Amino acid sequence: MTEILQRIDKEVKEHKIIVYMKGTKEEPQCGFSAAVVDIFKILQVPFETRNVLEDMGLREGVKKYSHWSTIPQVFISGQFVGGCDITRELFQSGELQKLVNEAIAKK
Repeated sequence: MTEILQRIDKEVKEHKIIVYMKGTKEEPQCGFSAAVVDIFKILQVPFETRNVLEDMGLREGVKKYSHWSTIPQVFISGQFVGGCDITRELFQSGELQKLVNEAIAKK
């Protein structure tokens, strides 16, 4: 588990926006993951994804890393933002756009 947590930590810090989800951004495998992908596509920002269905260790590891039990999980600028519902709420309030803009502006 330590290796997986280190890998997640590296990915979260390496990528401005990363989503741990079921499926891929091209083919989400659940409605919640699809909703998060749609939000980032609407915002027209680059984002990375990791398919937790391909690796059970990754699926359990990201839950442990974030202390959050559901998938998808969104990280922006190295910080855990939340799952689908929180991401949707932040999008609707305009806060997600601000977080994304700040993340993209950082070098």
